[in-house]
Amino acid sequence: MATQSFAQAIAEAEQIIRSAPHVRTEQDLAEGLDYLAGSIKASLHMVWAYERDFPFFAASTGPYTKLGLDNPDTLYFHAYIRDDAEYVVTGRRGTTADLSFQVLNGDYSPSRSPDSLTAFDDRDIEIAADGSYELRFGPARPDAGPNHFTLGPGSAMLVVREVFSDWGTERPGEIRIHRAGTLGSAPPPMPAEKMARRYDVAGKMLVSRLRTFLAFPEWHYLTLPVNTMTEPRLTPGGLATQYSSVGHYDLDDDQVMVITVPAAVRAQAPYQGFQLGSMWYISLDYINHQTSLTADQARVDPDGRIRYVVSERDPGLANWIERTGHRRGYLQIRWQRLARELKPDDGPEVEVVPFDELPERLPHYERQRVNPREWADRIAARQVAVARRMLG
Repeated sequence: MATQSFAQAIAEAEQIIRSAPHVRTEQDLAEGLDYLAGSIKASLHMVWAYERDFPFFAASTGPYTKLGLDNPDTLYFHAYIRDDAEYVVTGRRGTTADLSFQVLNGDYSPSRSPDSLTAFDDRDIEIAADGSYELRFGPARPDAGPNHFTLGPGSAMLVVREVFSDWGTERPGEIRIHRAGTLGSAPPPMPAEKMARRYDVAGKMLVSRLRTFLAFPEWHYLTLPVNTMTEPRLTPGGLATQYSSVGHYDLDDDQVMVITVPAAVRAQAPYQGFQLGSMWYISLDYINHQTSLTADQARVDPDGRIRYVVSERDPGLANWIERTGHRRGYLQIRWQRLARELKPDDGPEVEVVPFDELPERLPHYERQRVNPREWADRIAARQVAVARRMLG
């Protein structure tokens, strides 16, 4: 049976979910099984996208195939490549806050992250007045132009990230890839033996990605003191111009975490975003709940600071970040397309306060107030924006 090994991998994956150390409640398990369904879809999708001679950009993660504390503000795409071939990437720049490219030498595993061989954003390429561009990735060439990037030994995947700051007004661009010299031709038919092999690979990928992203927070988050966040630091993984501040929380329903951070100057950091993640190391529901905010979405106080209010109970405030029943979880702030290095005073201050003391403890409390109709409008705007960009 071609699918037997994949079926066995699904059963093993379910055991990984059920035995995860943080599974304590029915909600934990239900979310884990939902995460499993998305991981099954993603593993099949990624294996069937493994076409290095006739590559195409596949969505790496999204609202229903989450992994790796996916950023609610980002469209992720990847294409598989080989280091001895040349690839042509053509596209048109959208109006999003950031567009970046990264070449990796493999995929994530439970014991290591792939090395970043090349990473840059669109400030490093020539773009025509109409927003169009053509990039070439391949072997080193003495006559290479400014839009040529050498593929180092082991190059295996090209990753593209398009990042939104204002969900309502920014629009995604266009992007395509082909191996040089292949346009107008077609790949040979795939034999049944190779198709069966894909199911086997998909099963291995499924189990590996679950183990990897349950282990990943142990490396970067859970060794930190609870209810704190780090100073801004370059994001692990080689992204060219991204800094992060990370942490993990554990809050009672009568506790509120107030995270205060300077609103980034747009000319220095066009993208700044904050989000919560579940213990499955994936984003919370960012479509129907406000579990993340960019600097454009947040209400900035008169002193130039954003104060996020992480709470289970509704405080009636514009910058409420909904825990949606998650007592524990992950915290992350990202800055992208930076024009300078970030310093400690660019980062967050964290305070845990009793819910009932918010009016006295939160500066500019009255300015942050929203009524139920205004809150519903905020959620409606998120729902419409995500639906629109997923068809972009």
